[in-house]
Amino acid sequence: MNLLEYSWVGSEEPYLDEISIQHIGRMVLGRFGGNRNAGQNKNEDGCLLWTGNNEDWEFTILLDAHTTAESAELVIQTVKSMKTEIIALLVLPPREVFEQVGGLLLKQFKSQGFKEECRRIKGETAFLCVIRKGSFLWWLSIGDCILHLFHPELAFNEYQQNHRSFYEWVGKVNTFDLPVPCYSSGTKELRRGRNHIFLTTDGLTECPNTNFAEPREIFNLFSLFGNKDGVRELLKIIKDRDVRDSTTIISWIIDAEHEGCQPSG
Repeated sequence: MNLLEYSWVGSEEPYLDEISIQHIGRMVLGRFGGNRNAGQNKNEDGCLLWTGNNEDWEFTILLDAHTTAESAELVIQTVKSMKTEIIALLVLPPREVFEQVGGLLLKQFKSQGFKEECRRIKGETAFLCVIRKGSFLWWLSIGDCILHLFHPELAFNEYQQNHRSFYEWVGKVNTFDLPVPCYSSGTKELRRGRNHIFLTTDGLTECPNTNFAEPREIFNLFSLFGNKDGVRELLKIIKDRDVRDSTTIISWIIDAEHEGCQPSG
C-alpha cells in the first residue's frame, strides 16, 4: 500500500497571523494559529492524517490542547506507535474496522502505561478521531472538537454529527482516570451523491462577529467555493475578524454511489 501520511503539532509551526492550506490525498488541511494583535502567542492544535492511494478509507485525528501542546504530541506519538496494527485493520469491512480500531484506541488510552505518561505532562487535549470507510463514517470524540457531514438530505439541522463536551480531555486531566471514562462514539451512513466531511477545532465556531457555530453558515459558504477555496475563505474571514484562538480544519469530499436508507411506503 502506498500510504499518504501527515502529522503536525502547533508547537512545531504555530502559523500565527498566517493561513496554511495543504493537500494530503483528497483531504484539505487548513490551519490558522490566531492573531498576535488579539493576544495569541502559541498554537496547541494538532492533527494526524492517513490515507492510502486508491484505497477507500481515510483515518484522521484532530486535537485541541490546553496549557501546552504536550498532550497533543503524546497522543500523536501514541497513535503512530499503533500504525501497523491500525493500517492492517483498515482493509477489513467497515463494521469490523470501526469496532476493532475503536477498541484498539480505547484499550491503549485505558492502559496504565499511557495514563502514567499523561500524568507526567502539562496540559490536556480534546481528541476527535474520524474514519471514513466505504459509505460509512465513524468517530470517537473526547471533548469539544467538531465533526460535520454536509449533504443536501441532511439540511434539517443534522449536519453536526458528534456531541461536544466541554469537560473531557486526554492528558494531565484525563477522562480515562475517572471510574467511568467519558467519551462519545458514533457511526453514520453517507448519502448518495456529494458528501462533505468537515472537522474543525473551536477557534472557528467561537470567532467574534461570525455565526460559524451554526453549521448551515459553513455549508452555505462552501456552496459558493470549492473545498480548498472554501477552507481558505473560512480562515480568511476569522483572520480578518481578529480571532485569537487557533483553528485547524480537515475537509474532504466523498461521492457515494450507494443509495442511503430511505423510509418505507
